[in-house]
Amino acid sequence: MGVKLYYTTVTASREVKSQQAEVMRILDSKSIPYELVDISVGNEVREEMRSKAGNPTAVPPQIFNGDQYCGDYKMFSEAVEADTVGDFLKMA
Repeated sequence: MGVKLYYTTVTASREVKSQQAEVMRILDSKSIPYELVDISVGNEVREEMRSKAGNPTAVPPQIFNGDQYCGDYKMFSEAVEADTVGDFLKMA
């Protein structure tokens, strides 16, 4: 199924914008294909992201492999530092 990145095109948060951009940049640099899912298109998409993540207050970016939850920005960042992005994305 592949990597899905839940993100938003509508945010007042500079932090969320920069985190989303960094995740995309790293995935692009590693040539990892991903699908973008914009939660700003409707409440149901945001609720789907939160339900799948198991966190009723989850904010983007949230990363999945298909329907399997991989983690949020902090967890992704830690995987990048540890050079375990493939494991984090459940690609092995």
